[in-house]
Formats: sequence, structure tokens, C-alpha cells
Amino acid sequence: MKFRYSVQVMTVALGLSVASIGAVHAQASDAPASEAPVGGTKLSPADTQFVQDASTADATEIAASKIALKNSNDPHVRKFAQQMIADHTKLSHGMAALVSKKGFNTAPSADSALVGKLQSLKGKAFDQAYVEQIGVEAHQRAVDLFERQSQSGTDAQLKAAAAKALPIIKHHLAMAQQLAGEMKG
Repeated sequence: MKFRYSVQVMTVALGLSVASIGAVHAQASDAPASEAPVGGTKLSPADTQFVQDASTADATEIAASKIALKNSNDPHVRKFAQQMIADHTKLSHGMAALVSKKGFNTAPSADSALVGKLQSLKGKAFDQAYVEQIGVEAHQRAVDLFERQSQSGTDAQLKAAAAKALPIIKHHLAMAQQLAGEMKG
């Protein structure tokens, strides 16, 4: 109980919503509860922020890409969207599994302002906004986020997960930049 309270206080102090991070719970394992490493599951504030930001990025890209499958008629944009859904769903599930072992139950939510803006667009206007804002800009922010975590994260497993995901995210950025170039040319 004391551990749960301290994480909630830390979360509020960071300005994060406790509901979006999820409730902290005892680490699930095959070991008896008395052997669960409660102190070893606590993430630093920076690692907690990374988890939140990465989860929001994945959720936003998945939600926006599902809209792309409905609002775009461009086969290249639709193919890119399908790739984003598949890859970011996999990344999201991997992150959720990792952080749940550390005592967090993430409840990621998408950037509702960005997703809402995209929902109102159709055709070429949608394609341009989706490729620019989700494809290029969001992936540039994600590359920065994952590079920082892979270099300076304090949790070794999160650091390794960020390093493993980084080439995928960089590939997404390159795909988006190429698609944006084709749309302009």
C-alpha cells in the first residue's frame, strides 16, 4: 500500500494522470507474494514519462491509421497505414507486457485533438495531413523519444526495448518521408 501511494504521488507530481498510467499493483510471478521484489519494480520519473509518451504515440498512430483505412483512397497511404497498425500494435503489446512486469498497467490513449482533426478530413486533404502529421512529424518525435530512452534510460529493460524498437520507428520515418515526397512530386 505504501508503494502504491508513493507511485501515485510521484505520478501526480509529474503532471500525469493516474488513470492513464493505470493502477500500480504487486508484480505477478510464480514466486510467493512475500518474495515479490516490490522495490525493484519502481520506475524512475523519466522512465515513467517514457512509458506514457511511448504508449500515447503508439495509440495515436494506431487510431490515426485506422482512420486512414476509411478516409483515404490512395493505395500507398492505405498500405502505409496497414503497416503502422501492425507494427505499432506489436510495439504497444510488447511495451505493455514489459511494464506490467514492473508493476504498471498502462491504459494508453491517443492524442484526441490530432485524431479528431484527421477524422474530419477526406481524400487528398486527409492523405497530406496524415502523412505529414502522423507519418513524418509523429515519427520524428518518436525517434527522438526512443533515442533518448535507449541512451539515458535508467531501467535496463526499458532501455533495451527502446533500442530494439528504434530501427522500426526509423524505418517508419523513412517510409513516411518517401511517401510525403511522392505526394508532393
